[in-house]
Amino acid sequence: MSVNSVNNLPQSSTNDATTSFFENYYNQSATVSQNTNDAIIGYFTQVTGDATSGTILAASVIKSANAQGMNPMLLLDQFRQLPPGELGPYLTVLMNMNRVGTSLLGINLNPSSNKYAARCILA
Repeated sequence: MSVNSVNNLPQSSTNDATTSFFENYYNQSATVSQNTNDAIIGYFTQVTGDATSGTILAASVIKSANAQGMNPMLLLDQFRQLPPGELGPYLTVLMNMNRVGTSLLGINLNPSSNKYAARCILA
């Protein structure tokens, strides 16, 4: 004798898109070739002087470039042409292109306040 449960809940499906998204959130497929990955990691390791930070920065650049439909190697060639000390602002803009406007990295926006209202605030 089989028992059928009768309820008003929807049938649970394991093939749901949301379930699939969260189950595969940390399982990202390779998006660039190994040679491209090694070249970008090598460049950022040389720039930062640290293998760990170079690898993390390279992964961020590759992810940002792919999200914007850019070729990571062409982006690397453009980074190599920059004068020393100019890489930081370009990386900041590149990484902020995929972020929400209220959550920008490396940009300090201090709103100006009314001088009459500011003098009434006690610190």
